[in-house]
Amino acid sequence: MTTNDADIIQAKEPTEPLRDFSIADPYLDWIEREGVPLIVDFAFEDLNTLELGTWERKGGKGAIINIPNDEIPNDSQVVEISPGGKSEPEHHMYETQIYVLSGRGATSLWNDEKEKSTFEWHAGSLFAIPLNAWYQFFNGSGSEPARYIAVTSAPPIMRLYRNDDFVFNNPYVFSERLSPNEDSYSGSGTLYNKRVWESNFVPNAPDMPLFGWKERGAGGVNAMLEMAKNSINLHISEFPVGTYKKAHKHGPGAHLVLLSGDAGYSLLWQKDDRSDMVRANWKAGSMIIVPGAGTVHQHFNSGTRRARYLAMKAGSHGLVKPYGGSYGTGSKSMKDGGAQIEYEDEEREIHSLFEAELAKVGATCNMKAFIPWCTGEAGVTSERDT
Repeated sequence: MTTNDADIIQAKEPTEPLRDFSIADPYLDWIEREGVPLIVDFAFEDLNTLELGTWERKGGKGAIINIPNDEIPNDSQVVEISPGGKSEPEHHMYETQIYVLSGRGATSLWNDEKEKSTFEWHAGSLFAIPLNAWYQFFNGSGSEPARYIAVTSAPPIMRLYRNDDFVFNNPYVFSERLSPNEDSYSGSGTLYNKRVWESNFVPNAPDMPLFGWKERGAGGVNAMLEMAKNSINLHISEFPVGTYKKAHKHGPGAHLVLLSGDAGYSLLWQKDDRSDMVRANWKAGSMIIVPGAGTVHQHFNSGTRRARYLAMKAGSHGLVKPYGGSYGTGSKSMKDGGAQIEYEDEEREIHSLFEAELAKVGATCNMKAFIPWCTGEAGVTSERDT
């Protein structure tokens, strides 16, 4: 297990694409034509301070983030709108989920310019852009920039169609994804299966109500999100002070944006002996991207405040529909064919490291109810109230 300071991942400066330029890649070719900075990394200390470059299409500044391997099911785009400014109107054939990092403003959406709907947002708001709908952002402050991160399905779409005109100028209207009914962005929604929230707009994701999810362990709470009928799925999870979540794995490209928490870290590894384990420190405003298929990852709240993150990734929730189905294998033990390592099956050094990190800030480990060799307290049980 390698978790010393040299193994702590730090965000890198923008880099050139990691690719063989003798092989055509329509998606990376598009990024070059856009002239926007490309960052190839999977751990970012603070998205609010990420260096951006001019992005003409967006009418402001921006950068595109890729994970450092060939498995790119999605990307993320960090965009900043200048004080009193607005973005260029655009629409496209890839899906987009947006979280506002800073600032306040409004977004207009339309299929027909005569039927525009507009809603307001601020730092902490989360919303979806319906597929191929027109949209435009407006910064509501005359003195402060507004910044957001968008997770998109651009990579597979650009590689499938290989035609900018088709992707950005396609007239087809997905009327089932956007109606002129402004209530779809009012913050209201419908709850399914006791934990699946269907809504196009979450006004304040860091404080939205969450629901018990004892399968993931240690008093955590969660909400699965279905937004704008998009196939990029989202969930919000929170875990208490002095606790950590069970290790698990899934496909690549899950973007974890930290919504709250003053200190924590994630461990990521692929090899069974964990000889390739790396550690990424995080706090509110950080982002960790699960870089490869089958990467086991585990999240630890080693700070003094509750920690909450937003996860955005391509693919299904494991739900057949929000109206029925199962939650897949994500919370099922690997011993039973699932994708999760139960507390009793993890290596003791995982927990020893966590207790050492808590000791640095004078915090108590609250895992005694789950880890027999924990020297702390039984501070939480399987579930807790919101």
